[in-house]
Amino acid sequence: MKILGNLIWLIFGGIIIAVEYFIGSLILMITIVGIPFGLQTLKMGSLAVWPFGRTSRIAEKGSGCLNVLMNVLWLLCGGIWIALTHAFLGVILCFTIVGIPFGTQHFKLTELAINPFGRRIMHT
Repeated sequence: MKILGNLIWLIFGGIIIAVEYFIGSLILMITIVGIPFGLQTLKMGSLAVWPFGRTSRIAEKGSGCLNVLMNVLWLLCGGIWIALTHAFLGVILCFTIVGIPFGTQHFKLTELAINPFGRRIMHT
């Protein structure tokens, strides 16, 4: 069922979102300062390609203060717009019964778009 959900996700817009993430990641990695942001955007793009059967969890280890600082910078520099886009698409998709699973995936990606640093993507 996960494979079918992922294939339908790709056909109906998931590939477009993933391409946007990957292009944004490449643009961010042009500068040395943007490399950490680009790596996080790659993680988000990989989850956007194949979201069913995967989730993001808070990593057990990590530098808490640095993660908070990077998340604040991320949110101010564009993460808020990505999160709002995912939230909007999630609400729109949840109006139909068929779109509810895809809407919940957008809500999952909204959470990751708000707080990407200090998170791991895991298989469920």
